Amino acid sequence: MHGPKVGVLALQGAFAEHVAALEALGAYAVEVRRPDALGGIDAIVIPGGESTTMSKLLDSSDLRGPVGDRLADGLPVFGTCAGLILLAREVADGRPDQRGFDALDVRVLRNGYGRQRDSFEVGIDLGGRETDPFPAVFIRAPRITRVGEAVEVLASVDGDPVLVRQGPVVAAAFHPELSGDLRLHQLFLGGI
Repeated sequence: MHGPKVGVLALQGAFAEHVAALEALGAYAVEVRRPDALGGIDAIVIPGGESTTMSKLLDSSDLRGPVGDRLADGLPVFGTCAGLILLAREVADGRPDQRGFDALDVRVLRNGYGRQRDSFEVGIDLGGRETDPFPAVFIRAPRITRVGEAVEVLASVDGDPVLVRQGPVVAAAFHPELSGDLRLHQLFLGGI
């Protein structure tokens, strides 16, 4: 018997790694490429990738409206890297044709931690009873430059929020699916 049914937006980016992490934790992961794949899901993951490309693919696949409607209705969502950008209320340096879901009251700066060559990994403190740092992988990562009052900062790097939650929305500026550590996927599944 599987746990919750979790859709993983599979248009572009690191979706296969999210599917593997979710299934390792007992969830039933479904790759979402068309609106009919949204049926019966309990949550959705919007992975890392290239946010402008993902935005265009959301339109060409006719997924933007159905995903946006489900998010507006409170569907739990976990956005990582580009997923954070697509969930953000404001993208400070976004392209004029780039549209997101306005599901998270944050402002982000695309590639805020630098270009591909500036990628890095750092251990972050998850607080609570967790003693081992989480290995956060930053690749062309967005930087959160403002958080709204309803946004809870779960982890920071050098004073900048990198893991946040607002109601059913969890978002990371980094790629937890590339770390080999399942704690953040477990945190997300625990909130469904």
